Amino acid sequence: MTDTNVFQLSQPGTFADPLTEVLRGGARALLAHAVEAEVAAFLNGQADKLTDDGRQRIVRHGHLPEREIMTGIGPVAVRCPRVRDRVVTGGERIRFSSTILPPYARRSKSLEVLIPILYLKGISTGDFEEALLALLGKEAGGLSASTIARLKDAWSDEHARWRKRDLSAKRYVYFWVDGIHVQARLEDDAQCLLVIIGATPEGKKELVGLIDGVRESAQSWKELLLDLKRRGLSMGPGLAVADGALGFWKAVEEVWPKIRGQRCWVHKTANILNKLPKSQQSKVKQALQEIWMAETKKDALEAFDAFIETWGIKYDKAVECLIKDRDALLAFYDFPAEHWKHLRTTNVIESSFATVRHRTVRSKGCLSNKTALAMIFKLAEAAEKSWRRLDGHNHLPKVVLGVKFTDGIEVVRSQAQAAAA
Repeated sequence: MTDTNVFQLSQPGTFADPLTEVLRGGARALLAHAVEAEVAAFLNGQADKLTDDGRQRIVRHGHLPEREIMTGIGPVAVRCPRVRDRVVTGGERIRFSSTILPPYARRSKSLEVLIPILYLKGISTGDFEEALLALLGKEAGGLSASTIARLKDAWSDEHARWRKRDLSAKRYVYFWVDGIHVQARLEDDAQCLLVIIGATPEGKKELVGLIDGVRESAQSWKELLLDLKRRGLSMGPGLAVADGALGFWKAVEEVWPKIRGQRCWVHKTANILNKLPKSQQSKVKQALQEIWMAETKKDALEAFDAFIETWGIKYDKAVECLIKDRDALLAFYDFPAEHWKHLRTTNVIESSFATVRHRTVRSKGCLSNKTALAMIFKLAEAAEKSWRRLDGHNHLPKVVLGVKFTDGIEVVRSQAQAAAA
């Protein structure tokens, strides 16, 4: 056999992938351009600051030492620019901190999301090094079994601190509430995750509560609500959106009795269609949409009555399912029209936790309840960063102040009425 017929076999973790190298090179160049643009914008914003002798106060000052960031395509070498503040004495020194390359960051956020996903998939600590080696290549340093174990402990501690955080400075205008069924290992008597997402007066959506419990158990929901109240959330939201079957409604009446309730139209539609033959479901679904998509409450009530008249004789159980929550289904009309699409359903939770639900499977032995909740919390925390701000957020302070809305339009009182009040 000649030398030309001898080929060296690639061993696991030792193969060379030209495509990956091209991607890493492109990522390195793109990252460098992005950071340079970031520091240029920072310097431009400080251009009006001068020293006593008229020179520019904030100037470029080389780069920090090169470091590698572990990403989804393996390690990428980066150098973060450095700036210098020429004012040595007096005042506070101005510093540049990159939001793209945070100080001491060694792995990308996407990789931090990958680790809890793999854990929820049942990958044990000892198998992580091999799994990440296959995903990231042989240069996936710093992600050994001991590193993963430390990350897991750190995330569990982070989740525990989050569950004890002070809420006295918080105020939420709306709550979205739901019980999310996942296949990650929970306690024996727990059926699902109890999730609460809140909207702040600034329009930001935040994860407020996340525990394991029983979906329709009023006691489980009451424990969660009382815990929020004990930690400083003394005032409840103006409106809570949830499925009508939840024990949440009984619990919230005891904790925050003044909260208004809005039933989720997606859940209600599904419950009604389950009581009908398939041949009629498409027509009924369209008739229901005519109710909750009506422009005014009057139009919605007319469509409501038309639905009862059309379907009540033959499908009384379906109509009864709709009638029992009549007022709660139309509560959103008393809030700003810009918020209606956010308030008619619990999709805020459903869409946010779809990733968590689809990426968890039941694992036995290697995943404790504490670890499962911590990993789900990390995935939810990562998803929270991409949650969109509410439309019409400028109306939220008005809702907090008790301004009245009719058919989504602010009710403007005359000066005489205001004086009399």
